Amino acid sequence: MSKAPSTNATRLLRQAGIPYTEHLYRYEEHGGTAVSARELGVDEHAVIKTLVMEDERAAPLIILMHGDREVSTKELARQIGAKAVQPCKPEVANRHSGYLVGGTSPLGTKKAMPIHAEATIFDLPRIYLNGGSRGFLVGLDPKDLERVLTVKRVSVALP
Repeated sequence: MSKAPSTNATRLLRQAGIPYTEHLYRYEEHGGTAVSARELGVDEHAVIKTLVMEDERAAPLIILMHGDREVSTKELARQIGAKAVQPCKPEVANRHSGYLVGGTSPLGTKKAMPIHAEATIFDLPRIYLNGGSRGFLVGLDPKDLERVLTVKRVSVALP
């Protein structure tokens, strides 16, 4: 594997003095967190996916979720005071985040968006989330996320 890329996400972590590890893996189109967890040899529950969604006014938001769980968009809408929430189309998500879908990080996005995170993520000792490029995750203490991002904790995971 080649050297880890320098991305907006890793630059933000370095500037904030957040310790993190870099993990490259062979990206598979539509492989999702199951592939990255397998390639890294970690529990898929600790691999956090970054999903760009939008409310009924097409206002974008980010939801961070365990790799092995789905988001209840109905419950998310209720908890954030929206009428409805749905995933953005990939090209819209790319425009909002500045990253390609499959390489979306909540760190260093092009547009500032509200960030919501499944509350149980913060119970884990270490998480792996996208470092801003397909096939590249960063590992860090989940509590450090709240040092660099304004995160609202929600409980919206489906089993």
